[in-house]
Amino acid sequence: MKNRSLAPMAVPAGVVGIVLMLVVPLPAALLDILIAVNITASLVILLTSMYVKRPLDFSVFPSLILVFTLFRLGLNVASTRLVLRDGYAGQVIDAFGHFVVGGSLVIGLVIFLILVVIQFVVITNGAGRVAEVGARFTLDAMPGKQMAIDADLNSGLIDEDQARQRRADVAAEADFYGAMDGGSKFVKGDAIAGIVITVINLIGGFVIGMLQMGMSPAEALQRFSLLTIGDGLVTQIPALLLSVSTGIVVTRATAEGDMGTAASKQLTQSRNALLIAGIGAISLALLPGMPKLPFLLVGILLVIVAQRTKATLARQEKEASAVAAPSTAPAADTPEQLIEQMRVHTLEILLAPDLVDLVGDGPEQDLLARVRGLRRKTALELGIVVPPVRTRDSVDLPPATYSVRIAGVEVGRGQAPAGRVLALGDDLAALPGSVVSEPVFGLAGKWVPAELRHAAEMTGATVVDRVSVLITHLGALITQNAARLLGREDVRVLTEGLKRVNPSVVEELVPSLMSLGEVQRVLQGLLAEEVPIRDLGRIYEALALRARTGTDPEGLVEAARAALGPALSAAYVQDGALRVVTLEPLLEQHLVEQLRPAENGTQLLVDPSRVEMILAQLRDAVAHAEASGRTVVLVCAPAIRPALRRLVTLGLPRLPVLSYGEVTGAGVTIETMGVVSSGHAVAA
Repeated sequence: MKNRSLAPMAVPAGVVGIVLMLVVPLPAALLDILIAVNITASLVILLTSMYVKRPLDFSVFPSLILVFTLFRLGLNVASTRLVLRDGYAGQVIDAFGHFVVGGSLVIGLVIFLILVVIQFVVITNGAGRVAEVGARFTLDAMPGKQMAIDADLNSGLIDEDQARQRRADVAAEADFYGAMDGGSKFVKGDAIAGIVITVINLIGGFVIGMLQMGMSPAEALQRFSLLTIGDGLVTQIPALLLSVSTGIVVTRATAEGDMGTAASKQLTQSRNALLIAGIGAISLALLPGMPKLPFLLVGILLVIVAQRTKATLARQEKEASAVAAPSTAPAADTPEQLIEQMRVHTLEILLAPDLVDLVGDGPEQDLLARVRGLRRKTALELGIVVPPVRTRDSVDLPPATYSVRIAGVEVGRGQAPAGRVLALGDDLAALPGSVVSEPVFGLAGKWVPAELRHAAEMTGATVVDRVSVLITHLGALITQNAARLLGREDVRVLTEGLKRVNPSVVEELVPSLMSLGEVQRVLQGLLAEEVPIRDLGRIYEALALRARTGTDPEGLVEAARAALGPALSAAYVQDGALRVVTLEPLLEQHLVEQLRPAENGTQLLVDPSRVEMILAQLRDAVAHAEASGRTVVLVCAPAIRPALRRLVTLGLPRLPVLSYGEVTGAGVTIETMGVVSSGHAVAA
């Protein structure tokens, strides 16, 4: 607890101390301690930059660059004050000026200049350029990453909390690389300041030594030059360490592990490269005049590492083949296996041979993981457990084509060309490729090469990867065919799950009033109209009341819908209002009179010309509402709702049809968008 309370005060106190160090003279002993802290802290930062798994894990690094740059400049000012005033700046600087460079002014100047060239010309310039390019590319990639997150969220692969965290990571990454772009300028400025301060110390010390301390020119040059070189080395070494840290952080392009692990793994991945390098080093040792021992040691070491790499690769291949052996062994034609091959799978995805790469590990090879996420999302939205999805390849499909089958029957087909992404938008003329139709919403799009993703985004198009296209299509097909996917066993599992939390309603309904088959038929009727069955308890309560008077499927479905009325209306509410299209009373009365019972429910015996007139007016009303970005529903009398919905589905399959009871019980504001009459539609 004590350390936690002191941690927030450490950096502010340090910055205040740096400011005081610029104006308050420091004793030589305290300067030695601060120089030691500077060198050690720079080394810690360098090692930390090597061990982080991703640059964002060291997000405070740009701020540390600024603080330590200011710290080194403060030390420069303090040491310059001591050098020019006393001719002595502590033991650390004295040691660097005498012991490290051997007391030679020429050696000290050469080493100092080499460090400056390495830092300023090589590392700092390179790191600054990489940081600038990284910041630019990160900002350019933000829209695509945001859309990828939205696609994962829509497919059910991630939830809201994970999506929120990933969006925060994307924003933090952009901020980090932007800050690193600016932080690299601090390092470059620090190198320039070190050169200027060294020149000032040389000239100032030489003048002060002769004019104020009465030294001879040679003596003044010897003393102050060595102190200045020592001071320069003391500050340039930590600056060099920080420059290297900056370069390491901005050039990290992998998040698989720390730098040492990644480098060791990747440098030893090619046995031939190690073996050839070892033989080359041994060959150099055989040349006349070359020292034998160094090249022989290095060459033999590389050959040994190459042999160990060969043994490791052979062991890994053996283990992989042992694991794959059972799956590649020929299967015996036992009755059980033949029955399994004969079985018709409830839900299948067939892939053309060139689309098999969608099933793998990678950002665009996560089909199986996305399917699992879609099953979870469907369960939470519709209330049914989607059966496992079988995925296999099929040589009968054209290239770049996938097919979705339910109970062995194809219900949808689409394309997902390898190496391409789907660009959706209105202004696609500048992009290569032919115009295609998106399989779910019918939007115009083009399959463009993946490397043109950024160019497509710059035109305002929405770019979707191949897996997202397939998963979105699969989700729409599952919703449309949910009634076919709900089997008798699924109903039993749902009923038993409800019985554990609400046993009374289940015992009252099943099997005393209705069988599981009859319950399944009602639930399928609800799903056929895309009504979620998550609130199973309320549905069973309504069925128990209605089943006492009759078990006709249509009446049972309407009773369940009435119980779910508020939830049905809430799905179409926008901005607090439910926008509806109604029927003219005379037309509605006419339809009621034309209502007739049939084997599969009630039917409307209406003249075909009148049916076409009704559908045409509804199309106009829906188009008028969609032009203003609104969703509308058709509202009618409860008696004709099932029959009218079957009629409307012929021309407008996506238009919801609700009864007056389902709308008025929702407690929302109702806004009339149009009225369908015997002659024409009246827009509100």
